[in-house]
Amino acid sequence: MSDERDSAPVTVASLRELKARGGRFACLTAYDATFAALEEQAGVEVLLVGDSLGMVIQGRETTLPVTVEDMIYHCACVARGRRRALIMADLPFMSDLTPQRALEDGARLMKEGGAHVIKIEGGGEMAETVSLLSRRGIPVCAHLGLQPQSVHKLGGYPVQGRDPEAARRIVEGARRLCEAGADLLLLECVPAALAREVSTNVPVPVIGIGAGPDCDGQVLVVYDMLGITPGRRPRFVKDFLAQEGSIPAALSAYVREVKAGSFPGPEHGFR
Repeated sequence: MSDERDSAPVTVASLRELKARGGRFACLTAYDATFAALEEQAGVEVLLVGDSLGMVIQGRETTLPVTVEDMIYHCACVARGRRRALIMADLPFMSDLTPQRALEDGARLMKEGGAHVIKIEGGGEMAETVSLLSRRGIPVCAHLGLQPQSVHKLGGYPVQGRDPEAARRIVEGARRLCEAGADLLLLECVPAALAREVSTNVPVPVIGIGAGPDCDGQVLVVYDMLGITPGRRPRFVKDFLAQEGSIPAALSAYVREVKAGSFPGPEHGFR
């Protein structure tokens, strides 16, 4: 394949243009320079420095103990390994307690960590925070559906948006967040039909994880799609390493299948 590292940097504007053309893009988590470089060479457009590092790197039970300093450290590692991919970083638990705090911590992730986009969990109630960050020049990805930082409130990691009222809240939240200035949306563990409705009716790119095939982009935890995360694999994950036999080939296969629309398949989604 051609060396995509020599092409133009990926930006929120280029992802929006891709959505307008009906294209798809691939996103994976990355926590260090080596995986950042390997993923970018495979064609991954968006590197997510997720607070999932608390579980897959630090061995914690949830993402809640992850700190801003943890996120800055891993984000800076990823930034040293990328050349053109867009780096998106999670604001960890309670770092968005107030809009001002989210602004300050988001600025640190960009200035000290090298992030290009800040991801914030929450629905329409986060519109004020998204608006402040957007007005101050910080691109935002709003994370709706299943929100892992609310694990104790939810009692686990259940699929969201299955009943009509819950679905309505997600659709309305997506609309409010886009109006507030969100540059991207991420939908996690929602019915495929709901994700299709949101993706079709918002102007910004929508990234799905466990949200069916009709989102503009797809994301997985990289250790999950390599089949090396201990424990039970989520329904929406496919083991690309078992399929391909090497990490570079697995990463390339993931990108290829996302762009072709063959992953995720019906067996990876929810109704």
